[in-house]
Amino acid sequence: MTFKSLGLSDAILKAVQKKGYNNPSTIQIKAIPLILKGEDILASAQTGTGKTAGFTLPMLQILSQQSRWKRRPLRALVLTPTRELAAQVYANIKEYGEFLDIRSTVVFGGVNQKPQVRALRNGVDILVATPGRLLDLHSQKAFSLARIEILVLDEADRMLDMGFLRDIKKILSFMPEKRQNLLFSATFSKEIKKLAGSFLHHPKMIEATPENTTAEKVNQKAYRVDKSKKTTLLIQFILEGNWTQVLVFTRTKHGANKLCKKLLTAGITSAAIHGNKSQAARTKALAEFKKNEIRVLVATDIAARGLDIPLLPHVVNFELPNVPEDYVHRIGRTGRAGASGEAISFVSQEEKTYLKDIEKLLDQKIETENVIGFEPDNSQNKVDQSSQKGSQQKSNRRDGKKKYYDRTKKNKKRTNFNNRNR
Repeated sequence: MTFKSLGLSDAILKAVQKKGYNNPSTIQIKAIPLILKGEDILASAQTGTGKTAGFTLPMLQILSQQSRWKRRPLRALVLTPTRELAAQVYANIKEYGEFLDIRSTVVFGGVNQKPQVRALRNGVDILVATPGRLLDLHSQKAFSLARIEILVLDEADRMLDMGFLRDIKKILSFMPEKRQNLLFSATFSKEIKKLAGSFLHHPKMIEATPENTTAEKVNQKAYRVDKSKKTTLLIQFILEGNWTQVLVFTRTKHGANKLCKKLLTAGITSAAIHGNKSQAARTKALAEFKKNEIRVLVATDIAARGLDIPLLPHVVNFELPNVPEDYVHRIGRTGRAGASGEAISFVSQEEKTYLKDIEKLLDQKIETENVIGFEPDNSQNKVDQSSQKGSQQKSNRRDGKKKYYDRTKKNKKRTNFNNRNR
C-alpha cells in the first residue's frame, strides 16, 4: 500500500515524500479513504502510530479542493488537550500543506494572545487550539466558528481527564450541526463513548491497535526500588548505560523540579517541563532535548501528550501514575512509528497497587526484578504490621476489660435482685 493509492493529491504526496515517508501506517490506511469520503470517524489509535497524518492529510485535501474565498472563513478546527500537542499538530499541518494554498494557525495559553488574534483576523482555513484559549478568543469575537466544516478532537480521552468536557460542549454549540467530525482517542472509556454518541453522525469505527495496548516494540520492565533510592538508581542507569536521551515522568511538579536539580548536581544535563513552567520555557526545554543538548527531560503527565521525539530510546516512570491509562500514554513516547524503545518503571513498596492496576489494564504481566542494594525497605511494613498487631492487642485488652466490666455489672444486678426477693 502506498500513499498514492489512498487517493491523495500530487501536492500532498510531494510534501509527504519530502518528509521521508514512503508507506502509510495502519491508522492512515484505514482513516484517510473514509475521511476523504466525508465520513465521521471514531478512531482508537495509540500515540506514535501516525494518527496526526491520518486526519491532517485528508483534511488538507478536502479544504484545498473547494472554491477560493474572497475572505477566508475558518473551516476546520483541531482541538487538543495540551500546548505541546497543539504545536506539534500545527507544525505537521504546515509541513504537509507546504504546496497548497491553505492558511493555518495555532492558539494556546501561556503566551501573548495579540499575535494569535492578528493571525485569526487575517483569515485562516485551519485552527489548532486548546479549549481554554479558544473560548477566551471566541468571547472576544476574534473569530467565528459558524462555518466550520471539519472538527477534529485529538486525544479526546486526555481532554476529558483534564476536565474539558464542559468546554467541549460549549465549543460544539457555536458550530453548525452539519459538519464532518473526527474523534481520535488512545483509550475508549464510557465517557468517551458517551461524548462520541452526542455529536458523531453514524461514525465509522477504526482500531489501529486494540484498546489500552502499548506499542509492540516497546520493551517494558519494572524494578522494585526503595523510594529513597530512586534518584541514585536513575543516575546509575544513565551514567553506566551511557543514556543520551531519556524522558522521565514524575507525578508532581515539585517532584519534577526536585529530581531535575539532583540530576544537574550529578553532572547530568536536564530540564523540567510541567504546568507551572511558562510556554517559552517548555518550548525551549523540548527543543534542547530534541537536539540532544540536554540528556534528560523530566515531565509530568500534563506534558505527556504532544511530546513527539523521533527515535526516543528511553522512557522512565520515576513514579508510577495513579491512573493506569496514563502509563499507556507515557510509554507511548518511545517505540513510535515502528521504532524500538525501552520503558522502565521504578516501583516502590507504596506503588505495588498501581503496578497491578496497570497490568490489569494491559492484560499482561510486566517483567519485574530487583537491583542489588536498591531493594525496597520492608522494615516500614514490619513496623506497620507491628503497630497493627499492638493496636489489635490493645483492642483485645479493652474488649476483655469491657466484657469483665459487663459481667461484673450483670452479677451486681443479679445479686441486688436476689437480695430484694429474699
